[in-house]
Amino acid sequence: MRKIFLQALLVLSLLPATALAQEAKPTWQSNFSATQLIGSGQLRWFGLHVYQAKLWAETANFAPQGKFALELTYERSISKKRFVSVSLDEMRRLLGSSLPADQLPRWEAHMQSAFIDVKEGDQLIGVHLPGLGVRFYSRDKMLAEIRDPAFAQAFFAIWFDPRSKDAKLRQQLTGAMSGPAGAASSAVSSAASSAVTSTAKPAP
Repeated sequence: MRKIFLQALLVLSLLPATALAQEAKPTWQSNFSATQLIGSGQLRWFGLHVYQAKLWAETANFAPQGKFALELTYERSISKKRFVSVSLDEMRRLLGSSLPADQLPRWEAHMQSAFIDVKEGDQLIGVHLPGLGVRFYSRDKMLAEIRDPAFAQAFFAIWFDPRSKDAKLRQQLTGAMSGPAGAASSAVSSAASSAVTSTAKPAP
């Protein structure tokens, strides 16, 4: 009996190690039945490496209106305050007069609740969910779900709008600007504008 008891304890003690040995599936991937890498690139600012970016989708044909994930792996520390400020500036630049007066403060509140300070090696992943909005993840957990399709369109336009400040990174992520992928990407600006001016209310 003592031998059986000791064997049982040994098995139980090995279970956590076995679980840790298994490769954990990133939490954001649970939003997809399968994932394909569409493209990748690096953001640099005056020669400094800021982050590595990867674009994932369920099929090889990227569609800005479809389901996709933008994965950012940081190569330097960036504060939440800085991330929110830069994102707001870009949304304002891209959407301009189409933005209602109360839109940016609401979007700022979304990002304040979702984003965190990051350091080298940290990840931020945004998953675009058509008709719902966006879910934000760190490397191993969900940070926030924002049920606001207009916000989601405006946020991802920072990378995929034809007027994106980093045209090279946009091309690396989405592929050549000609053909179906290019035609789809060129629709981001008008889609974001129409989403902002829509009378539909964000889901509760």
